[in-house]
Amino acid sequence: MENELRPLWKKVFMYNWAFGLFLILLICIPRFILVLKANASGNYSYLGLIMVISAIVPFIFLTKYGLKDIGIVRPQKYYWILIAFISGLIVSIMFYILGQILYGHSFENWYSYIGKSYNIPAGINQKDKAVLFLVMALTGMTFSPIGEELFFRGIVHSSFAKSMGDKKASVADSSAFALTHISHFGLVFINNQWNFLIIPASIWVSGMFLVSVLFFVFKRHSGSVLGAIMCHSGFNLGMIFCIFYLL
Repeated sequence: MENELRPLWKKVFMYNWAFGLFLILLICIPRFILVLKANASGNYSYLGLIMVISAIVPFIFLTKYGLKDIGIVRPQKYYWILIAFISGLIVSIMFYILGQILYGHSFENWYSYIGKSYNIPAGINQKDKAVLFLVMALTGMTFSPIGEELFFRGIVHSSFAKSMGDKKASVADSSAFALTHISHFGLVFINNQWNFLIIPASIWVSGMFLVSVLFFVFKRHSGSVLGAIMCHSGFNLGMIFCIFYLL
């Protein structure tokens, strides 16, 4: 019988929902704190490290069989990869439209608040803005999609799925993903004080939950975690474009 966990970890853990919960607590709580500190200090240099750690967690704990089990395989249907990317892009723009309708350019708009972390200089010329956009887009389309999808739709989902099946596991990993993103928007640092924006945060968390389910849908349709990564990548590209050129 094939085992997902490496021999060392089999002595400590069972590959089930409890292991998935352990991983969520291990990674998401420190991440939550670091993101809040970054929002307060304006120093976001450690966020890339968080994504790198999230990406390597499966390789630390899982065997080759385990890595295949979480979807680190070639896609079965490559056209779903393109559909995933386009779908993520469209959903991101729809989320921008919703924010504009409800909150305009205020910091109650999730993209407006997140956009302040990009530190786009006032009065920047279009050429320099395009270069900065390209850098931010390439970063946003790689680090967080790879790190978060290998973690949430990969090892976390798979460990929960062993205990409760794919549908309930998707609810579990999507809930963890959505709640973790309260540190990005919802609990906000404005005018040197913390505020919790109850209604905007509820919309944001609900949106993050639904988009997480969408990521899983494309993982399943493509037969590979790459489907989730590409949908996430498209979503991030849309968000960054909206922040740079539509806000």
